Amino acid sequence: MQTDIDPRTLIGRKAFDRNGHKIGTVDEVYLDDATGIPEWAAIRTGLFSRDAFVPLEPSELVEGTLRVPFERALIKDAPDFGVGRHLSPEQELQLYHHYGLDVSDSGAAPPPDRDFGRLADSEDT
Repeated sequence: MQTDIDPRTLIGRKAFDRNGHKIGTVDEVYLDDATGIPEWAAIRTGLFSRDAFVPLEPSELVEGTLRVPFERALIKDAPDFGVGRHLSPEQELQLYHHYGLDVSDSGAAPPPDRDFGRLADSEDT
């Protein structure tokens, strides 16, 4: 993911899976507390459905849309942790495993008390 892009500009963008199928719209962006780098996006998958978390690292911004390199079915099957609060280290680990990503892709293993997923627009910086 291009880290020079303000993560707040991702909110409201359309998201598509690896085959070009529309997943939904980026609802929220979560930052790593330690680095401030955008790490996860919550994508609203439909009017009456939930948000699905997708990793931003293997995703890319292409022509104003978020391209996620996973199939729509896998994304919609992602663990549901709700939105608007921190992801715990355990929840983040579950997401990495769900997408088949190596935890080392996210950097060093987190200490047990570390919070992840600060919302990009949260005011407690």
